[in-house]
Amino acid sequence: MIRRPKPKIPDPHAASQPLHAWRCALVSRRRFLITAAGGSLAMLFQPHLAGAETSDPWPTLEAALEHMLPNEPDSPGAKEIHALDYLRFVVSDPRVDREERDFILQGSRWLDDLARQKTSQPFHSLGFDDKEQLLRQVSQSAAGENWVSSLLSYLLEALLTAPAYGGNTDGIGWRWLQYVPGFPLPGPGTRYPELPL
Repeated sequence: MIRRPKPKIPDPHAASQPLHAWRCALVSRRRFLITAAGGSLAMLFQPHLAGAETSDPWPTLEAALEHMLPNEPDSPGAKEIHALDYLRFVVSDPRVDREERDFILQGSRWLDDLARQKTSQPFHSLGFDDKEQLLRQVSQSAAGENWVSSLLSYLLEALLTAPAYGGNTDGIGWRWLQYVPGFPLPGPGTRYPELPL
């Protein structure tokens, strides 16, 4: 693998750099990385992408989230914090970058396709060890690591979000962490996508 130097991102605190230019550099770099990651994953699984475009991504995403954050007797897991509901909210939010939404959904299809290639079964039907092995295999590429990292970030968001956004149902994550949120909490009509720009 050829290591290239990281692109220089303007310092947001430099007097000569307007804040807008700094933000634009971050956004364009982020879009580039997401696009490149998606292309790398597609090349990794290219021979088996024929049916991937039409497969339902949600069972695979649910299985991956629950595998990454299983419940324990004294802590909630992805299922209890409704991580999938939160991810559905994120993917349906038009304010979330389209490339990122597509990357999450397409990555699940690639993971499911890899599972079918290796085991002749969909990812969500596999046992713990097979899921672990496939997720670790996917994480070996930069694109796969980016995809798994994104899912982990959304898991943490689901654990900590206001329940109005679909995750952290009844504040279960806050109670587990013994966190007291600020008030007032957002509710119907006051969630950020519903507020005027």
